Amino acid sequence: MNAKNTDRPMTEKEPLKHDNGESIDINTDESVSGSTHLNEPVANEDEIEKLKAEVQELKEKYLRQVAEFDNFRKRTAKERLELIQTAGKDVIVSLLAVLDDCDRAEKQIQSSNDAAVIKEGVQLVFTKLRNTLQSKGVKPMQSIGTEFNPDHQEAITEVPAATEDLKGKVVDEVEKGYYLNDKIIRFAKVVVGK
Repeated sequence: MNAKNTDRPMTEKEPLKHDNGESIDINTDESVSGSTHLNEPVANEDEIEKLKAEVQELKEKYLRQVAEFDNFRKRTAKERLELIQTAGKDVIVSLLAVLDDCDRAEKQIQSSNDAAVIKEGVQLVFTKLRNTLQSKGVKPMQSIGTEFNPDHQEAITEVPAATEDLKGKVVDEVEKGYYLNDKIIRFAKVVVGK
């Protein structure tokens, strides 16, 4: 190097000169963009590896969550199907006792000629059927003598009312309506007075 270059302080963009006279442009200003510096830190490889491991862990966690959700969806679909298929099982099992009574009554009808005994046996079977259905939440709709309500009843026909106070009221019931736990499951088919 030249002695005169070392005597005075170097400015930021002042070129250095080799002994052979060629100039070397070294940017010593760290705030200038696009420059490379000798003291710039090299990317920390441990940090990159750590981030890669974290990304891999999150991918695995995501795949586990997707698999768990898929298993949950399949399991609930299967349980729902089983529930639909066996929903009436409880009611059917309770009605089997009534069916047994019907079989016994049928045998009694064939072997007995006493109408009073047969009538009493059939009446017991009907009572047991009504009580069994009522225990499951089924109750009959009371229609005769009430105002006609199209939300609960279906008018089959209209007949002339016997008295003035029966106009617009249900005078006869062709088919009884029923509730299941206070929800209508069958509308009553009625005859309305006009």
